[in-house]
Amino acid sequence: MTWSIIARDSSGAFGVAVASRFFAVGALCPHAQSKVGALATQALVNPTYAAPALAAMAQDVAPSLIVEQLTAADAGRAHRQLHLIDSHGRVAAYTGASCIDWCGHTAGDGFSVAGNMLAGPQVIEATAQAYVANAGLPFAARLIAALQAGEAAGGDKRGKQAAALLVYTSEDYCALDLRVDDHPEPIQELQRLHQKSLERYQPFTACLPSRQRPAGITDRALIEAEVERFHAAGSSAGL
Repeated sequence: MTWSIIARDSSGAFGVAVASRFFAVGALCPHAQSKVGALATQALVNPTYAAPALAAMAQDVAPSLIVEQLTAADAGRAHRQLHLIDSHGRVAAYTGASCIDWCGHTAGDGFSVAGNMLAGPQVIEATAQAYVANAGLPFAARLIAALQAGEAAGGDKRGKQAAALLVYTSEDYCALDLRVDDHPEPIQELQRLHQKSLERYQPFTACLPSRQRPAGITDRALIEAEVERFHAAGSSAGL
């Protein structure tokens, strides 16, 4: 019912972008943790994979072993699809035997693409190719561009409904969490929300309490100065 791309940026950030003909796909499928990893659970989604997978990645367990252990313990594994990436850029994926065609996965340097109920293998191929080709884009924009390419190649064979983008950088909280739960053109709407986030959301969140600056910025004049600095930096700023 879904296809997704998970990736580790050269900055160390983790991201998941996902699209589906399924309401609120961003509520259950994408998961990530700063300095640890990212994953997407899909097909007949099993959200209980997320916590143990991230905990195991935090202990430096190999992704291939994590996938093996999670699916072996799941009686419904034939209907699941799972892929994950860790802090070393190691990738592992699983597509159950009962997932609906077209279904499958592919991987590249620092990313993985997986999907089921797709128009064909060209969907994940186009998604992967676009991610590689757009290495010069900011990380979030690069993930969205990859989804757009997959949509142009046929996407979910049932149609469109929802899309989501989740990015973790260096903090315990996410840097960006955008969801389109129900929309006739969900990936276009996801791109619009990303553009909207660049206006004030992203420069404002840079002022929040962080590991390096526990109190954050509380002076509103300094916050406004940060917003101005962010926009002056142009395309080099933001995710």
